[in-house]
Amino acid sequence: MAEDIEMNEKNDSLNSCETAEPIENGFEDEEDIPSFSDPADYVDPVTEEELLGDLLKQKPKETDGVDNVIVVDGVPQVGPERWEKLQNVIRKIFSKFGKIVNELYPIENDVTKGYLFLEYSSPINAQEAVKTTNGYRLDKSYTFTVNLLSDFDKYVSIPDKWEPPKQEPHKDLGNLQSWLMDPDCNDQYSVIYAGGEKTSIWLGSVPEPTVVADRARWTETYVRWSPLGTYLATFHARGIALWGGSDFRQIMKFAHPDVQYIDFSPCEKYLVTFSPQPDSKEDPQSTIIWDLRTGAKKRAFHADRPPVWPIFKWSHDDKYFARLVPDAISIYETPSFGLWEKKSIKIKDVRDFSWSPTNNIISYWLAEDKDVPARVCVLEIPNRSELRTKNLFSVADCKMHWQKSGNYLCVKVDRYVKLRREKNEKGEKMENKYYGHYCNLEIFHMRDRKSVV
Repeated sequence: MAEDIEMNEKNDSLNSCETAEPIENGFEDEEDIPSFSDPADYVDPVTEEELLGDLLKQKPKETDGVDNVIVVDGVPQVGPERWEKLQNVIRKIFSKFGKIVNELYPIENDVTKGYLFLEYSSPINAQEAVKTTNGYRLDKSYTFTVNLLSDFDKYVSIPDKWEPPKQEPHKDLGNLQSWLMDPDCNDQYSVIYAGGEKTSIWLGSVPEPTVVADRARWTETYVRWSPLGTYLATFHARGIALWGGSDFRQIMKFAHPDVQYIDFSPCEKYLVTFSPQPDSKEDPQSTIIWDLRTGAKKRAFHADRPPVWPIFKWSHDDKYFARLVPDAISIYETPSFGLWEKKSIKIKDVRDFSWSPTNNIISYWLAEDKDVPARVCVLEIPNRSELRTKNLFSVADCKMHWQKSGNYLCVKVDRYVKLRREKNEKGEKMENKYYGHYCNLEIFHMRDRKSVV
């Protein structure tokens, strides 16, 4: 009897729940429901690129797959007996730019037609292959012409009648060299204070410095001036911001998340940024070179972790930038940002190099190798003319210093009296240990070859 009464009570409670009026959203009246919609004229200050940058990179495109394919013309026409040899040569040349997933060699009457198609796993690899191998000379008879497959539609759709490009409206950035107009020629400098919360720009006036600008949370870590003093760079989680002019307005933004280091080219045409974020072989993102005036991304590179900063050294006129790689110096040229002459300068045991501050001349030194002495060389770019060379003995290290006008090159040579091969502190491998250190200076007169200093 007690069980029947309990069941009846449960049924009554369920029926009461079914007949009760529902309350939507937890509000009894519609007037109490708050509106979460933006006003009709609201403009979101955060762009989709800033909010969903990583996801937008993965968004499929109509050209996906096509941009991965390159067309190589000027290839030798060979029969079946030489197909395998030709394929091995092509793979050796083009596989260094990335993974090749497909190959197509058009054949007619058992003879290759003289061109071929290669598909890479990433369009970035394909673009790098085009930049580096277009004009590659296989031998005296064959020179490659390399293009992206997607470029053919661009070339076919070129109109017969030329139309002038649309003129972009001029954006007045003000006088970016306004600080040079100071009649007393006072310097400007930045100060970060209040535990990093505030940043101010001061003018070194007399008797007391003058505040030019003072802002809260202007940067998240530190600031950096450009070499000519035109720009002030501030660091943020999403990238770099450039400021300039008499009122220090924002000039440009460069999106590179978690950026840690930056470097300007001498003429302030380009900006190099580094971020420790992981990247892939197909899509390097560690080191990026930007066009400083337009904000365009010019090229990206892989980097060692941690990097030896700066990764690149620039020529005085921003025409070349170079970096040290094992047994070679890789020189790149602007504005193409391709490898100069499509190959690195092979120099065995090269340890360091330096650009002249006034000419496209590069100095470098080679370490000793058994009975071969160390050597300092001075090379002129682009004609590869060797201007100076000197053999050095008992050398532990060298440091090269250019006089600011480029008239002299001073090489500080660290020498030793005795050399031993000993295990390092961890006992893992043998290293050179130098004893009886001393040094001397080797000075080269760059304007007069006959003059010896």
